[in-house]
Amino acid sequence: MAWTIDIISCITDRFMALTATEKRIAQFILDDVASAAELPIAELARLTNTSQASVTRFARALGCKDVRDLKLKLAQSMAVGQRFILDVPDLEGVQGIYESIINVLETNRRALNATSLNQAVDWLSNARQILAIGMGGGSTICAQEMQYRLFRLGLPVVSQNDGLLVRMMCSSVTPQDVVVALSLGGFTPEITESAAIARQYGAKVIAITPENTPLAEHAELVLPLLVQENDYIFKPSTSRYAMLAMVDVLATELAMANKAQAKDRMRRIKLVLDSHRGGADRQPLGD
Repeated sequence: MAWTIDIISCITDRFMALTATEKRIAQFILDDVASAAELPIAELARLTNTSQASVTRFARALGCKDVRDLKLKLAQSMAVGQRFILDVPDLEGVQGIYESIINVLETNRRALNATSLNQAVDWLSNARQILAIGMGGGSTICAQEMQYRLFRLGLPVVSQNDGLLVRMMCSSVTPQDVVVALSLGGFTPEITESAAIARQYGAKVIAITPENTPLAEHAELVLPLLVQENDYIFKPSTSRYAMLAMVDVLATELAMANKAQAKDRMRRIKLVLDSHRGGADRQPLGD
């Protein structure tokens, strides 16, 4: 596999070790990456008051084969978006964190499909085994949360986020099993490929992910997420709250669909927790 090197980080990290001429070229690039990625070598040399040979030496000093390779790597760095290069201001402040969470929850609440939700509850209620898979920050947490929610209801559930084990476990499913694949983006290859493997062996696959993504295409049922993000990169993704809310919705509906079993298991958990740690009647069940 060929790894993509972030050339902008390389320039920044090596800046102080560059010669005076190389620093002029480096600063020009850092000030306007988009233009530097498009300019011919002669124009780049003219605008930095250097020579074409100096631009070539600069490219090689960064580990590039030539100026063309340098421009290709600049274009790759630009592909992630200007928000990771420019200093995008925070227009919302701390209060905006709460407002963004509320907005994304409300948007996803309105988009909830009752028919799909009921189908998911039916499949999960009758599953021989439930496998929740997710990789990355929010998706891993929510896959684990699904395990924490559903085992309390007496449902046979396990979560996994290791790329190799996810594939192995999805290859060992049966038609009586249900795989819940969680992904905020819907493009993670390990999750998408594992969902396809599980479908191949007859398991039902429920995806909690945005529609029209590779993962959604490999799922038998999609509980769609409407992902809303802005250009301020330093705030964590608010969309993971929508995913967590979907896990809570599923857990609540499953509890209501399996009341007798759920109450029995939850009573047992409450009894063993109270005998272990004490606490008031309203203390949560291990949250």
